Order: sequence, then structure tokens, then C-alpha cells
Amino acid sequence: MSTPNTGRTLFKGGIVITMENKLPNLARGDVLVEGEKISAVGIDLASEGAQVIDAAGRIVMPGLVDAHHHMWLGVMRRLMPDVDDLFAYIEVIAETLGAHYRPADMFTSTRLTAAACLDAGITTVIDACHSSRSPEHTDAALDALQGSGIRALHMAGGAMDNKASSSHIPGDLKRLASKWGHSGRVRVGLFGQFNIEWWRVARDLDMRILTEFIGDLSKLGPEFDEPGLLGSHNIFNHCTRLPEETWKRLAAAGVNVTVNPRSDALFGFDDDRFAFQQAIDHGLTPALGIDLDTAFGSDMFGEMHALFGQQRSAMRYRRFRGEENAPAPITVESVLSAATVSGARAAGLENQIGSLAPGKQADIIVIRTDDVAVFPVTRAIGTVVHAVERSNVDTVMVAGSIRKHGGKLIGIDVDALSNEATGSLEHLLSASGYRADLFEEKCAPVLAA
Repeated sequence: MSTPNTGRTLFKGGIVITMENKLPNLARGDVLVEGEKISAVGIDLASEGAQVIDAAGRIVMPGLVDAHHHMWLGVMRRLMPDVDDLFAYIEVIAETLGAHYRPADMFTSTRLTAAACLDAGITTVIDACHSSRSPEHTDAALDALQGSGIRALHMAGGAMDNKASSSHIPGDLKRLASKWGHSGRVRVGLFGQFNIEWWRVARDLDMRILTEFIGDLSKLGPEFDEPGLLGSHNIFNHCTRLPEETWKRLAAAGVNVTVNPRSDALFGFDDDRFAFQQAIDHGLTPALGIDLDTAFGSDMFGEMHALFGQQRSAMRYRRFRGEENAPAPITVESVLSAATVSGARAAGLENQIGSLAPGKQADIIVIRTDDVAVFPVTRAIGTVVHAVERSNVDTVMVAGSIRKHGGKLIGIDVDALSNEATGSLEHLLSASGYRADLFEEKCAPVLAA
């Protein structure tokens, strides 16, 4: 683990994407960091006493914000890459394997996911934990996040496994709020679904509230119009196939909306109304999340690729169908904003992260542009959205501390982490009796020995 940088760091001579309305992008510029914060963005900044990171010809930009990720699924990576049935997914992931999760498995999975996110230039994650099986499981996840160095909003929530008790959740929120507070690098919120009593507890503690919302599977009842329940503290994920009246309620309340382009398509949640576009049409600013590693990886570049293609495809279909006022094609700037600025807003951190500006937290990534698939750079933002991959992420800084440099993670023993993840998966498979064949298209439960 790298130690917090209490001195000065200068990112020198890079192509600077600020994502800040008040600060221009720079074809060649510097970003100066002092302690945990950015102190200056400009040209030819003084470097006396600073550690200088040569960013010449490279892209310097805000860290990516993954606005929805079930980090506890880390050791079950790609276990169900072709799944298209939500309830079949729940049966395997939650009720068969998830039922055997120990706090140690929660720690390892969350730590693995955090490391993979940092490696891919993700500096902040909203950790949607629908497997808070006990206070010990929650503590294990939070310890993993704190130790990893990533910035995170951990949303504690009831387990999807129907056999697991969630009775501890509302009472545990006060303990969690007192321990993790509202100002640290790792914070806590509620994954509350539509449990109005839990919402009331979270509101009393000034916590953000996460709800996964698929219109034909659940409804936002009139009881949620209770004053103070709906507002900017709410994060609604998916938001697919919602009726117009629900969109109007969400917009009037100023909630946050997050979408997961790849998993929403995987499960067939969305249609050509396209939740991302619906949010924009109602004046909201949707953010992007990865959702799950059981099919994908911890990679926001993949989500940006998917968003660009899906929005263009859906809107083009609407135009071809004869809709005269179909929304315009999405731009690369809008895609990158969803992966940075809008994600920061969803996490309640828009004044701290998501853009490069003096006074903001130093969550910064540097992207190499010398790869044969990347150079020459003719459009900086287009390069990030369309061409860059995790292998091009050279340097990652969170709160002024370098977590990756020269393409290598700092302070993480990858071999040891691999062994821990393998051991955790072996425990889950053995305890559940679930068989995972490397080349079988579908796995099936078997009786445990």
C-alpha cells in the first residue's frame, strides 16, 4: 500500500481533460497536487519541491466513477457469461453460492474487485452490496475497501438469498454511520430497495439510498411521496421500462439515475426507449455502472463503448420508425461525462471529484497513448471513449496517493490475491455442490459430497 502523499506531485506536460466547465482542456498542460487535493491546473506550473510525473504526450484526466457495482461477486467472475434470466441468475449466484459466503469471502471478493477497478482507472465505486448477510460481512467489505485505497460508497443491503436474515440491517445502519461518517474516502449508505421503514432510518442518518428499479418487476408506490423520502439522496439503478408518470416523479424529486449498458442488455431489461435517454429527456444526468463481474469485468471502457453504440442504435431505430423528434445521437463528451461527472453526482461527491479543478480531491489517471491501437491522438475525448483500454492506464492517483504507476498496481500482491480468490471460489463450490466446468456453456448444481 502506498502511503498518503503529504507533499507535492506535478503531472507535467500532458493532454489535460478537465471535465470542468470553468476550466478549459489543455493540449499541453500541468496538474499540481498538494496533499490530497489539486492545487492548480495550468501551463508551465512551478515544480519546485514536487515529485514530477512526466505526462508528455499522455492524457491526464479525472478518475473514472463506477456508479453501480456488486463488488462482492468478485471471485465468481464470468461464472454466468450467457445468462439472460434474472431469476436463474439469482438461483445460482445468491441462493446456491451466495448462501455460503463467509466474511472472509466477502473481504476477498471486494478486495479483488477494488484492485481490478483501480487497475482500469476507476478511482470511485458505488458498491451495491445486496449480500450484507451480517454485520461481520459488512465490516469485511468495508475493511477491504479501506485497505485497497479506492474511494467507495458502500451500500449495505439485504441478501438476495431468501434464507438469509436481513433483520440486522436497519439497526446496524446507526453503528455504520458513526464509524464511517460522511467525509472519509470510504462511506456507507443503504441498499434499501422499496423498504420504506429502512428508508426512514437511512434518512434520519443522512445516508444515500440505493434502489434497483425495473418497471415491470416493481413499482414506486404513492407511500414514497412522504415528504423527505425522495430526493437527491436517492440512487435508482437500471430504471428500465418505467412508465412516464414514474419518470416525472423521479425528475421532480431530483433523484440520481444509474444505468449499466452491458448488463441491462445481457438480461434484456431495456427496450428502445432506452433508460439512459429517458433520464436525459426528463432533465436528469444518468451515470454509468458495471453492475456485475459474473458476466463482465471491472472495466468502464467497456461500458462507455456499449453506451455509445446502444444509444445510437436505439435512437436511429426510432428515427427510422418515423419518430420525427427522436433524440440526437449521443456524443463522446456525453459518454465521458456519464463516466465521471455524473457518477460523482450520484455518489454525492460532485464538489469533490469527477473533474480536475483546484480544491477538488486528487483523483487523477494518466493514460498512455503510445500503443499501436491508440496513436496518433486527433481527438482526446474520442480516444478515451473509443480506443483506450485498461492496459493503457499508466498511473492512478486517489486522494493524492498513487495506486498504480508505470502500468503496475502499487502495494497489491497480485499473486497472493489470486491465491486468496481461488481458495474462496473453491470453498463456495465445495460448500454448495455447484459444478463449474471450464468449457460447459451452462453449469448445473450437483449434490455436495
